Amino acid sequence: MELSGRHVVVTGGGGGIGGALARRLSQEGAGAVVVADRDPAAAEAVASEIGGLAVQFDAARESGVQALIAQATEASGPIDIFISNAGVPGGMGGPETPDETWQEAWQVNVMAHVWAARALLPAMVDRGEGYLINTASAAGLLTQVSSLVYSVTKHAAVSLAEWLAIEYGDAGVRVSCICPQGVRTPMLELAMDEPAGAAALTAGGVIEPEDVAEAVVRGIADERLLILPHEEVARHMALKGSDPERWIAGMRRLVRNARAGAA
Repeated sequence: MELSGRHVVVTGGGGGIGGALARRLSQEGAGAVVVADRDPAAAEAVASEIGGLAVQFDAARESGVQALIAQATEASGPIDIFISNAGVPGGMGGPETPDETWQEAWQVNVMAHVWAARALLPAMVDRGEGYLINTASAAGLLTQVSSLVYSVTKHAAVSLAEWLAIEYGDAGVRVSCICPQGVRTPMLELAMDEPAGAAALTAGGVIEPEDVAEAVVRGIADERLLILPHEEVARHMALKGSDPERWIAGMRRLVRNARAGAA
């Protein structure tokens, strides 16, 4: 899809990957860019920089997603590209993570994508054109060893994108899923506190949000399902698919060595 003149919405656009996406898409000639974030000051800072519209946004409620879409549509007409980028890290650890942490991550990391699709797909199908982009993570293709919550919800986000691409591709709706590994954002800094998680995240090198935005621009041009800013993620996926036992053994070794080194 060509970006010039398009009406684009970016959630979680007040900073990090979302802020870089909003700036980069504006540079590509998007006709209108809506910057949505739960922090209104952060959204306004990015929007004022690019001449976009700032919207305070709650990704954890369907009504918040609906209100964002309504406000964006009223301001600039039908939405061409919706980038559902807002996300939460979830809790560190495994099954002991409290239910309320699971619920928040499920709503923001998964259901926000579902709610956006539910609201946008009818009009996109009618027009025979539209683009839904979800930010997941390499954790959704591989795993994030320090956080069960993050891994599970990001796997669900990838699965959702795959299903939508299969079901709606022939209707003209394009779907992409952004799956970076280590990106220099506040969320990465939280994960770096756990040795095994830090080792896994930094194995492919830490890139900047602007690098992700550049990969997304290329992915939109090619209409790729999986946008992989870290090329090695594809190789890890191939190993995981062809020899899962070897992949599991390698991940166990990484975790064991990282935690032994931190002891």
